Amino acid sequence: MQTEKHLTGTLILSVFTAVLGFFQYGYSLGVINAPQKVIEAHYARVLGIVSPDRYAANASGEDGTEGTLPPLADTSEDLAASPHILTMYWSLSVSVFAIGGMVSSFTVGWIGDRLGRVKAMLVVNVLSIAGNLLMGLAKFGPSHILIISGRAVTGLYCGLSSGLVPMYVSEVSPTALRGALGTLHQLAIVTGILFSQILGLDFLLGNDEMWPLLLGLSGVAALLQFFLLLLCPESPRYLYIKLGKVEEAKKNLKRLRGNCDPMKEIEEMEKEKQEAASEKKVSISQLFTSSKYRQAVIVALMVQISQQFSGINAIFYYSTNIFERAGVDQPVYATIGVGVVNTVFTVISVFLVEKAGRRSLFLAGLMGMLVSAVAMTVGLVLLSKFAWMSYVSMVAIFLFVIFFEVGPGPIPWFIVAELFSQGPRPAAIAVAGFCNWACNFIVGMCFQYIADLCGPYVFAIFAGLLLIFFLFAHFKVPETKGKSFEEIAAVFRRKKLSAKAMTELQDLRRSEEA
Repeated sequence: MQTEKHLTGTLILSVFTAVLGFFQYGYSLGVINAPQKVIEAHYARVLGIVSPDRYAANASGEDGTEGTLPPLADTSEDLAASPHILTMYWSLSVSVFAIGGMVSSFTVGWIGDRLGRVKAMLVVNVLSIAGNLLMGLAKFGPSHILIISGRAVTGLYCGLSSGLVPMYVSEVSPTALRGALGTLHQLAIVTGILFSQILGLDFLLGNDEMWPLLLGLSGVAALLQFFLLLLCPESPRYLYIKLGKVEEAKKNLKRLRGNCDPMKEIEEMEKEKQEAASEKKVSISQLFTSSKYRQAVIVALMVQISQQFSGINAIFYYSTNIFERAGVDQPVYATIGVGVVNTVFTVISVFLVEKAGRRSLFLAGLMGMLVSAVAMTVGLVLLSKFAWMSYVSMVAIFLFVIFFEVGPGPIPWFIVAELFSQGPRPAAIAVAGFCNWACNFIVGMCFQYIADLCGPYVFAIFAGLLLIFFLFAHFKVPETKGKSFEEIAAVFRRKKLSAKAMTELQDLRRSEEA
């Protein structure tokens, strides 16, 4: 098969090395949840306060840790203030990661063009190593400051990496494999989340002794990526179009494709180069003001919003609670089961995306999640009346995760790079990355408040949002499977012309009626 000839050792190494950045992203997303109580207790010791629940448990010895905490200031004022202080520091420890990602995502285009894709990934790895060191050494200083600082620096890294990695992978991948290799971003994320969930078990690293190592462990992946990047070729598309290094681009293309004739791709790059030369460099402001890119930008932003506001993060936050209410003895293991399902179906999506296409999978995933969200709402609302409704809720959780990984999970990460040619691509990826991080931050900060307010009806909100996303995708998202960047751009031009023609026809009819 032609695709098998394209799948060379160098291409596999390059893509694997790049998506290690997304593994770190997934690990950082998941790692902070498991050791929450242990880290909060450590914060209390460092700050000279104590959580009343923790204090009561220790005083009675019910948690088996009587006498393990040193004497603390236990005045009524300190005890009353401690929950608010701990909540503030904990919320900051979690959310500062997304803030770091939002800040750095805007510099993706600049650093990617300035240094090149591979050198940029090499340089930003320094941020990951530094951030993980800060968290790994948290016990040797003011832990709350070191963890918050480490999470912020790691967030800066992940914001840059989440833009650079799709840019690089889409540019080194042959058209026939671009979708399948693009889904590896999501596979790396869910694998990182799963690793963090397993290692976060209290008998492994999620305990009072080992939690700093747990938080800083993704630094190992950063070091591995750093050294492997030294073996990866620079993007031929970047070399040819941005730097004009034709021979070096051909050389790297041969390394990535093996014995395949590179001239067809070189010709495509030449067309894109001419197009990029005619449109010049596109800034973020031009991306929004130019009608040429408007439809593609709206689609790029909406697929990111669809991913984050679909409710998937809420599922991971809420699943343990649902499993507890369903009577599961060890809900943490059921949550890990959700992580395993998450990973398995991401692997399946790697093979589906090139057969079924991006658009159809995205639509199928959204509709499946919509039905699952409705089922989950019904299960939660009727749980107090019918005990068996707990099983409806549990099945709905697993189905929700499965449908997410079919389309809305992996596709937004790489479809943005497919929607834009070389000129506007860095700016588009930066804007889409910022949108994704901002939505991530909003969900992380607001979900708990909304859940407390709405109770079992919280997933009805996500069902409504999913319906909106489905309708938008049905009417606006184009199929990008097997299409060159120019062919995709032509789809938007046709849609624009047809919309313009429809408007003119309506105006003509109105004038005739008048």
